[in-house]
Amino acid sequence: MARYRGPKQKIARRFKEPIFGPSKALERKPYPPGQHGRNRRRRESEYAVQLKEKQKAKYTYGLLEKQFKNLFDKATRKQGVTGENLLIFLESRLDNTVFRLGIARTRRQARQFVSHRHIMVNGRIVNVPSYEVKPDDVIAVRPKSRTLEVIEDNVQRRGRRFSWLDFDEDEMKGKLLHRPDRQDIPENIDEQLIVELYSK
Repeated sequence: MARYRGPKQKIARRFKEPIFGPSKALERKPYPPGQHGRNRRRRESEYAVQLKEKQKAKYTYGLLEKQFKNLFDKATRKQGVTGENLLIFLESRLDNTVFRLGIARTRRQARQFVSHRHIMVNGRIVNVPSYEVKPDDVIAVRPKSRTLEVIEDNVQRRGRRFSWLDFDEDEMKGKLLHRPDRQDIPENIDEQLIVELYSK
């Protein structure tokens, strides 16, 4: 299964954001990686800014280049604002939904739970992280997996709740009430820069 396997904290330091979850590396070294990281003062070109934003979105949601481009093409074909459509499609991925429900601590962990067949959608096991969750779909932890210590711990420590999701902690079952609006998505991504990049 294709996924990014390289160093995480170098990427987080490049974007100056904890895109892979909380990290002490950003506190210790609040500058980009590399031997010129501390002294980099050169002004970035318009293309560099756009590319950086696209890379940040790609790493945040755990996609590779081809997957991301395919999703952008799908967002372009759909009626509405392309950038917003793109973010909504990214948020609708099964691995991201598992993460937002609080079943997993990170998107990487959510991806692993899905791949290892711990997650069900509408009563059926789905092991494809990119599966598109639709409104009224029910996402649940498989009954045999509910006693896993890591999942129990994650559910008990659930952080932020999201308006487009409903979750029953006792049943370890959640539901996508509706697709999120752009203002509800908390990620610090300027989707218009991504649209401008792909429009060149």
